Amino acid sequence: MRVLIIEDDPILGESLEEYLKDNGIEVHWVHDEREIEYIYNFDQYDVIVLDLMLKYRKGEDILRELRGKNINTPVLILTAKSDIKDKEVCFNLGADDYLTKPFNPKELLLRINALTKRKHIDETLKIGDVEINLSSKILTKKGKEIKLSKTAWELLYYLIRNRGSVVETERILNHVWGDKPVGDEIVRTYIKELRKILPKNAIKTYKGRGYKLE
Repeated sequence: MRVLIIEDDPILGESLEEYLKDNGIEVHWVHDEREIEYIYNFDQYDVIVLDLMLKYRKGEDILRELRGKNINTPVLILTAKSDIKDKEVCFNLGADDYLTKPFNPKELLLRINALTKRKHIDETLKIGDVEINLSSKILTKKGKEIKLSKTAWELLYYLIRNRGSVVETERILNHVWGDKPVGDEIVRTYIKELRKILPKNAIKTYKGRGYKLE
């Protein structure tokens, strides 16, 4: 499990990082919220823990920006703001959970685990005559199982997670290939492979931008 913590309190941030690591979680702690501009692949994280009262930017603005970019990673708000109006704003912006300070680190861990389970819940998706089990990674077409390469599956899963939205080619490259030196043509190759399996026009191309799964 990988967790991104956006928290500018050095004492709290360091203690949370240590506690979560002690519980087997890989942690990336950002203590200066301006650093998130250099994070290109938020989907590499299972949960984002976000403080609202930051030094340079409001946590609400960061949450709004994440959801505006169709980044669907679960966000757990961690803040001293306990007013119901603040909670309402965050949930309306797309927050998945809300924990007020002071808190027990054990509760934070329990909530992170719950969000992760919810994210990876067994789910079957149908696209025309294609059925996809997101948990077991089994794809069938007209009842016949079709094997996908690991890369093709990663691309398909990413499009599914962002279904209905245009996913920029750069985001696809960052998510599927990471730091590997590949270009746009590799994305086109795997999109072509998926189109042979999925119903016609299931994946739409937006020239100069990216792709959208209908």
